[in-house]
Amino acid sequence: MEPSVAIAEDDRTLRALLSRGLREEGFAVSCAVGSGGELLDRVMAAPPDVIVMDIGLPDADGRDVVAALRARDIWTPVLILTARGNLTDRLSGFHSGADDYLPKPFSFAELIVRLRSLARRAIPASADMAESVGLRLDPTGHCVSANGVAVSLTPTEFRLLAALEARRGTVVRRAALIAAAWPNGAIVHDNTLDAYVTRLRRKLRELKLTEAIETVRGVGYRVAE
Repeated sequence: MEPSVAIAEDDRTLRALLSRGLREEGFAVSCAVGSGGELLDRVMAAPPDVIVMDIGLPDADGRDVVAALRARDIWTPVLILTARGNLTDRLSGFHSGADDYLPKPFSFAELIVRLRSLARRAIPASADMAESVGLRLDPTGHCVSANGVAVSLTPTEFRLLAALEARRGTVVRRAALIAAAWPNGAIVHDNTLDAYVTRLRRKLRELKLTEAIETVRGVGYRVAE
């Protein structure tokens, strides 16, 4: 069976070249879109085998789109394809939940090899899994919703909550949370992380949720199952 791929790339010419080239190499292009919001909607409706994601999308940071997918329990492998190739950008991509990173300009042959490798180890995704989590994170509006109520989040709050939701039921260490929430390598003190968690708890209460962010002293935080 042909591996399916979804593409999010705002450059129309490159998007068309990727679509044509991947089809010629035996991939089934399930969608090729220019925005993060559309990609998120399409993937939630029909998860592909692998995703190609640009960072600089017009409506959202591609890393936030990846984080939102992971928070919704969609674990389709993601390859980030972007002109931002420095070490900090690469690390932030992985911390958001991406599986591979290829900077532009790139070799198309290398892209194909990397995508085939990702597709081989993909875990089949289910749209039903995405509905098991009450929270819905929106990377385009930087907000979280539940029970018909939406609350706005700062970019840092969004990334912090996404990191916790992606690992629901397990303890996320403080260092991992800092790396995910502050992707530009900023020096963040423990009390700063604690202050953001306090703000998130307050916002989750506005959504009338019974779940809570639990503190695991000396280790980190977790969202209970």
